[in-house]
Amino acid sequence: QLQLVESGGGLVQYGGSLRLSCVASGFTFSRYVIMRWYRQAPGKGRELVATISTTGGTITYEDSVKGRFTISSDNAKNTVYLQMNNLKPEDTAVYLCSTRIDLTTYWGQGTQVTVSS
Repeated sequence: QLQLVESGGGLVQYGGSLRLSCVASGFTFSRYVIMRWYRQAPGKGRELVATISTTGGTITYEDSVKGRFTISSDNAKNTVYLQMNNLKPEDTAVYLCSTRIDLTTYWGQGTQVTVSS
């Protein structure tokens, strides 16, 4: 059964850093998949933050996080990371890992990131 489990969230001050992890099981990163990090702030829709292809390493970022966030993957560990630096209060949200395989979209349970001013 395919499963995504996020971790690494927490409370951090303005300008601080966090690294989120998403461990995938039920499929291997050796196949071509696109892993995505989304976030959802209270009262707002889900926003795509960053994507990475597990083969080839193609990476994209949402404009507001460019230069501050870095997405990466460790294919040996079936894990995708989101390094978040220079965090701002507007980055406060639940961060979710997602992928789409064989026409089905999978989501993790999310991890809360709170940035205090």
